[in-house]
Amino acid sequence: MTKKQYAPAYKHQPIGRLFENVYWVHGSVKMAPGMTTNRNMVILKHQNELFLINPIRLNKEEENKLKALGNIKAIYRLGDFHGLDDQYYIDTFACEFFCQEGQTTYPKQKADHFITSKSKAPIKNAEFFIFSKALFPEAALFLRDQKLLITTDSIQNWTDWSFTTFPAKILLFCMGFKTKLLIGKPWLKRVTPKNESMLEDFESLLKLDFENLIAAHGKPLLGEARTRLNEIVKAEFQI
Repeated sequence: MTKKQYAPAYKHQPIGRLFENVYWVHGSVKMAPGMTTNRNMVILKHQNELFLINPIRLNKEEENKLKALGNIKAIYRLGDFHGLDDQYYIDTFACEFFCQEGQTTYPKQKADHFITSKSKAPIKNAEFFIFSKALFPEAALFLRDQKLLITTDSIQNWTDWSFTTFPAKILLFCMGFKTKLLIGKPWLKRVTPKNESMLEDFESLLKLDFENLIAAHGKPLLGEARTRLNEIVKAEFQI
């Protein structure tokens, strides 16, 4: 039987604490030779169970710290363009796998449960938000107690170019990425139906009472996230 091959544990920072029972890892991913950029994983803890949002494979030292934190119960893929390390966690920890239907980038992993707007969130006082008009699956997770919105590629908060090589930085800059809160332009272009707009989804998202945000790329934004996103939506969709 052929041994499965997984992506390596790319460079990353140690597990950090965002809020009580909410942790994150700021890491990296290789897109092509010489092309590396950053990415994030969020870790939610309930009692002794862990729920990983947009999983990142960790080095042995940090993986041991993760296991000491609790038992990995499930992983959640919130965006279709992520999922590189999902199979590693599924095979290594025998955890459940949640995603939306219609995955295209990493379609081989079979979901144990599909995420919908009515799906039960991994912790109390939380809910999923679905970008219902998007051509490719994209969701967010809102934690009411922390007023935290967890996104993938839709909304990102770039404060620096950490883990991003120079060629990748040039490419990202040409695609509209700058060190600020933004709607991912490549994502928006790819998921928007022809002759339609994603404005309605963003207006629905802005009805959630969040103040903080962490995306799959960039750094956490603690405070005024909804206010700042509202201005960005107005500018992006010219309203």
